[in-house]
Amino acid sequence: MVKFSRSLLLVNAAFIGSLSSAAVQAETFAWAGKTDPQTMDPHATNTAPVLGFLNNVYEGLVRRNKEMKIEPSLAASWEQLGADGWRFNLRQDVTFHDGAAFTADDVLFSYERASSEDSDVRSWFAPVKSVSVVDEHTIDFLTNAPNPLFPDSIANFMIMDRDWATANKAERPSKEAENFATRNVNGTGAFTIVERDPGVRTTLAPFAGWWDTLESNITEAVFTPIGQSATGMAALLSGEIDFISPIPLQDVPRMKERSGFTVHEGVEARVLMFGFSQKSDSLKFSDDVSGKNPFKDVRVRKAAYQAVNVDALIKKIMRGNAQPASQLVSDAMKGYSSANADRLSYDPDVAKALLADAGYPEGFSFGLQCPNDRYINDEAICKAAASMFAKVGLNAKLTSMPVRNYWPELRESNFDMYLLGWSPGTFDAEHPIRFLASTPNKEKKLGSWNFGAYSNARVDELLPMVQTELDDARRQSMIDEITATLQQEVAYIPMYVQPLIWASKDNIKLTQRTDNFFILRWVTVE
Repeated sequence: MVKFSRSLLLVNAAFIGSLSSAAVQAETFAWAGKTDPQTMDPHATNTAPVLGFLNNVYEGLVRRNKEMKIEPSLAASWEQLGADGWRFNLRQDVTFHDGAAFTADDVLFSYERASSEDSDVRSWFAPVKSVSVVDEHTIDFLTNAPNPLFPDSIANFMIMDRDWATANKAERPSKEAENFATRNVNGTGAFTIVERDPGVRTTLAPFAGWWDTLESNITEAVFTPIGQSATGMAALLSGEIDFISPIPLQDVPRMKERSGFTVHEGVEARVLMFGFSQKSDSLKFSDDVSGKNPFKDVRVRKAAYQAVNVDALIKKIMRGNAQPASQLVSDAMKGYSSANADRLSYDPDVAKALLADAGYPEGFSFGLQCPNDRYINDEAICKAAASMFAKVGLNAKLTSMPVRNYWPELRESNFDMYLLGWSPGTFDAEHPIRFLASTPNKEKKLGSWNFGAYSNARVDELLPMVQTELDDARRQSMIDEITATLQQEVAYIPMYVQPLIWASKDNIKLTQRTDNFFILRWVTVE
């Protein structure tokens, strides 16, 4: 268990003491989720549970408002430097939680840290050529080419204090091992972490020195990860917690009828898909195929695609609370390709014929890796899909595991096929192209979540053009071409857009954003 300094607690105690009586009455707000953030380091992993949680503690140069629009945060304003990049004018009199002043040098340090090979978010900075400090409150990000998307692309780039990180030997993030920043924080955000027991409980309190206005009356916030859905629902119904995300889909009708509670429904920006091992020369988990990898053949990938009855998954497993997806983004995202809106049809007979044509008339076995606590009904989706695969001769050996073990397995390429959900941080189709469809390249900071190593030279050629094109029609034409290529080559099997299903007590007022981030500064207890 990690406890924070007495001075920090006293600062927040003084803040709490200054609140109105109405705010004091709010006391503790308790909430739960399926997954505990695996780290407190904002540059160690590019996952929603971590980034969403840490948006309450750390801040970036820009941030997203309730409507997901970009607005100023630690940067009061910004402007383009012609075709060369962007200048950010930083807020003055901003302090970190330990009282240290925020300056442009902290932004430079955070860039160096987040763009390093040790970082899981380095792909955010693929367009950046260099960063230079102009003065204490001005910093320039110079790009390789004009990049109109850049401010939107760094909404989750969180700023750390150079001196704090250096003093605690956390100059670089650590994806797998731990360093001081794994369990400790020092941000500029609306909330501080008072106490953390990983996997058990994390307690936060409002930061007395926050530069902005807090739209919340909570005086203490306690997060508890609850992996079992039934346990989480029991905690909500008993009053032990005030809010939970997500709730089991089968409980939605009952909760809507229950007095004293509110169900918050929406559509997330996340597309659920299956990915393939496309680089390995052989399957790792097959009982009957050795020395070759059938998934390198587009006919086999297409067979797997057409073996999955997505409509049935949505109806039976997701209880109708999802939308079919044909590409790596939903139709609500900028750059969605209307020209490629159709999915391949569900057709087991065609799937069998494709396998036979590829030289596998009897099918084959393979390893399917899935998380069991990351996405809504993730393990159930994988089990149902495995049954569908089996009907055409694709015998999936399913292995499911907690997400804390899942990402390391994918990074080590311990899979033949895997489940992935992707929510584009920029709300633009360019985002998954950069992370999921670009040929993995550490030097260029591309393809960092392309675990299966899909590669297409034309996609790689078009990406920088998409990133720099200012004409919307020409840009969309390029994205349409990329989308068509990904579909024709079956780079992934996109299935559906995940729903947002939250529940709270009636006296809790909150904001549900499509990125599924839960922002404490907008929570009010009435």
